[in-house]
Amino acid sequence: MSKPTITTSYSGESAKKYIAAQLLEGTTLANGGMTIMPNVKHKSVIQKVDVSGLIANATCDFSDAGTVAISERVITLEEFQVNIKFCTKQFVDSWESAEMGASTFKNMPSSFGDFIIGNFADQIAASVESSIWAGTNATAGQVAGFETLWAADADVVDVTAGTVTASNAIAELGKILDAAPNTIYGKEDLTLYVSRNMMKAYVRALAAQGGGYENRVNMWYDNNTPLTFDGVPLFLANGLSDNTAALAQKSNLYFGTNLVSDMNEVRVIDTSETLGDQNARFVSRFAYGIQYGYGAEIVFYS
Repeated sequence: MSKPTITTSYSGESAKKYIAAQLLEGTTLANGGMTIMPNVKHKSVIQKVDVSGLIANATCDFSDAGTVAISERVITLEEFQVNIKFCTKQFVDSWESAEMGASTFKNMPSSFGDFIIGNFADQIAASVESSIWAGTNATAGQVAGFETLWAADADVVDVTAGTVTASNAIAELGKILDAAPNTIYGKEDLTLYVSRNMMKAYVRALAAQGGGYENRVNMWYDNNTPLTFDGVPLFLANGLSDNTAALAQKSNLYFGTNLVSDMNEVRVIDTSETLGDQNARFVSRFAYGIQYGYGAEIVFYS
């Protein structure tokens, strides 16, 4: 079988679904872990409104009472690109196997170029997931992640972390809930974001308590089972560093992107016709940024 041709190029509006796959298919974004702000051009203002003393005793007159303080946070997009040259042979082998049915694909991409884009999109999504939580601006290709931002914000409620194991996972998670401000405790979208090692430790700890669900010990849990701690949903945030967690409302965490911007581009350029090689180039351009609203309503375990 001859090598499939590559004629895949998308930009602007037509690149939307591919950019979305690259940015939004990391676990945090794909599973609704925060508020997504699409179509941000460069910056967007997040307004915070604090009110107090609004209710007063009734009189016959208009009597101004209470205070309203409006402050702002700005979510700023950073532009990124992916430029890489690769040998197409490895993709041809996988593509031919998939075409013959020897594949786990439920829906095969419509073209060889889309098949290549899908492979790269998975890797980009994983990198974005890591950057959202643990990224630093000093590292090329990353934004300043939530861990970086919260560590520098004196308003964020800090809880000193330890090394989380199955024997202390429940006690450590309890420290986070104990530090929860009354203003957020009980809110519908309140979420306890945990790292992978903390989730593993908590699952093991639950299995050890009375044999786990239906006395099935370590066989009780599967990845599709939602977990809570003291009534608060747990969210596995793969990008969080080990022994790191956060308690926050999903509506207080923001991810901004320019999904339909003219700068969006996804392209696979086959150089075999011009250079006589077996290589291709993958090109992608996109922008995103993160921000949060109220630091005082976030508990950071680190």
